[in-house]
Amino acid sequence: MTTKELLDRVALRDTGMTGAGIAAGLDLHCPVYDIDTHLRLAHLLAQACHETCGFKFLHEIWGPTPAQIGYEGRADLGNTEPGDGYRFRGRGIFQLTGRANYTRIGAALGIGLENDPEMAADPSTSAEIACFYWNAHNLNAAADANDILRVTRGINGGLNGLADREACFARARELLP
Repeated sequence: MTTKELLDRVALRDTGMTGAGIAAGLDLHCPVYDIDTHLRLAHLLAQACHETCGFKFLHEIWGPTPAQIGYEGRADLGNTEPGDGYRFRGRGIFQLTGRANYTRIGAALGIGLENDPEMAADPSTSAEIACFYWNAHNLNAAADANDILRVTRGINGGLNGLADREACFARARELLP
């Protein structure tokens, strides 16, 4: 069972109501996507903890940075309308980004994310989106192999923040033997 206290210990901070909502959402949605072993959950929590700065932010911190400015007009993200870069910025525990992703995942889950992108930042909805994404990218297999590099690439596309992801994983693994 995922609890706020577990998230607090992985994050090394009080995750507050956000943590409680994420924990409840993970309890509801992880079983649906067979994220049903301690190893799988430890990998998911490590990635989520890193992506949200310790379950603190369910919105991408917006500067805008040069990379964020680059979201505007990116066809691969489906950002075709003026303002799409900001409107469909990263949200949720895995930072869902881009109109195309909001539309595709929203349709798959029956959630109107394209019309209301802010829904992706709701803690429980965020957990559902993350579990769906995890499953769609076959990350259970990577977690079962205990391959944090493959899991990280599946979430991030690269290895950004690997040391923090590894530290979060070590804490989660210790708590979920």
